[in-house]
Amino acid sequence: MKKPLLKAKWMAPKQMYLLLFAFLLSPMTANAADITEQLHRPLDRSVLHNSTNEADRLLRQGEQQHLQGNSDKAVESWLQALEIYHSIGDLKAQDAVYDLLSRGYIHLGRFKEAEDALRRRLAIARDVKDFQDQIFGLNNIGTLLLQKGEPAAAFQTFTEALEIARSVKNIEGQGLSLSNLGLATARTGHYNQAIKLYEDALSFRRQTGDRIAEANTLNNLGDAYQASGNYQDTISAYGVALRMAQASYDRVNELRAIDGLVVAHSSVGRYERAFDLLQERLTLAQGLHNLREELKSFESYADLYKQLGNYPSARNFYEKAIKLARTLEDNKQEALLLDRLTHLPKKRECGECGRCGRCGRY
Repeated sequence: MKKPLLKAKWMAPKQMYLLLFAFLLSPMTANAADITEQLHRPLDRSVLHNSTNEADRLLRQGEQQHLQGNSDKAVESWLQALEIYHSIGDLKAQDAVYDLLSRGYIHLGRFKEAEDALRRRLAIARDVKDFQDQIFGLNNIGTLLLQKGEPAAAFQTFTEALEIARSVKNIEGQGLSLSNLGLATARTGHYNQAIKLYEDALSFRRQTGDRIAEANTLNNLGDAYQASGNYQDTISAYGVALRMAQASYDRVNELRAIDGLVVAHSSVGRYERAFDLLQERLTLAQGLHNLREELKSFESYADLYKQLGNYPSARNFYEKAIKLARTLEDNKQEALLLDRLTHLPKKRECGECGRCGRCGRY
């Protein structure tokens, strides 16, 4: 869970909680205070008849800039659009812009501004008594709080969302809120409680027929089983998530399920299966022309070879990952990989197959 990050102006609420936390290095020139300042700037009444068209153009321009990786420019465009929508009193449009602003700020790693935009969006939903937007808005805020390392605050926010969803009998909202409550609970180390929440969430998610949402919760369930040391149920949960994701061409959950299965199988000595899954992952990443995921595949190969004591092969894959990190200009990841490579011991490969673990020799 791959669907495009940005959609049309009127985005389905169920997609709004899928926040992508990719960090860009560009500094921001706008912040939460800028939003307040611009909302109070008067608009020339002589151009009001063209205002909606101009604001719509700026909104689309921002979406295109964001897709091109220029989130700083996108935020500037959206702030200009927001100023116009506010001046003409278009609450529905303001709601859409705040959603886009939160995404732009998150891409820039500016969580304070993102949270401000999400809370302003929630305020609009409360003003117009839009309960569905309130449910998904609270889940968005809770997800952001989790990313900021505030699981207790996130739990309270998800609980509020669940209470609203139950009061209006919103099946989709109950499934989402329960799944997110599981995440917050797992973050505090209470894995058995998280498992129960995920299982409850699945009963609602299956009712909606949303296979992407169901696969996401199954992956969450696999994470909790793995953390609690229950590898049999871990492999089962990830396996179902993988098949479901493949059937719906959900590449995000497919890659995530593979990652979980690699760790699970290697943890119980099933290295043959782990290597097969890694090859599947690498092929998928290359087919998608996704260098970031290709880098992760090389890194996983290197880590597994290191775990098996096959240091020459580990070194080879670390070097491939470092090369891609340089291509992506990811200095932080490059430094981490170089550190692992530097501290890697030297040892001869398995003389029989060159892939220690497959033949049982070390």
